[in-house]
Amino acid sequence: MPIPMTAAQITADLTDRIARNEQGYQVDDQLPSYQELASIYSTSVATASRVVRTLREAGLVVGVPGKGTYVARRN
Repeated sequence: MPIPMTAAQITADLTDRIARNEQGYQVDDQLPSYQELASIYSTSVATASRVVRTLREAGLVVGVPGKGTYVARRN
């Protein structure tokens, strides 16, 4: 079983994917759900939630109530 990544490591990885405009992490793309992120990164849903909150506070993603979280447009 792999050692789970820390919230900081996951945040850095997702930030890098967004910055590189990686497929699935481009402007207006929907991020995976908290459950999916937890599975992808072998971590808890609470950690996935904390990561998304950090990305939102950094302005990299935006939440749309009832719809999900999307990669934000850059100015």
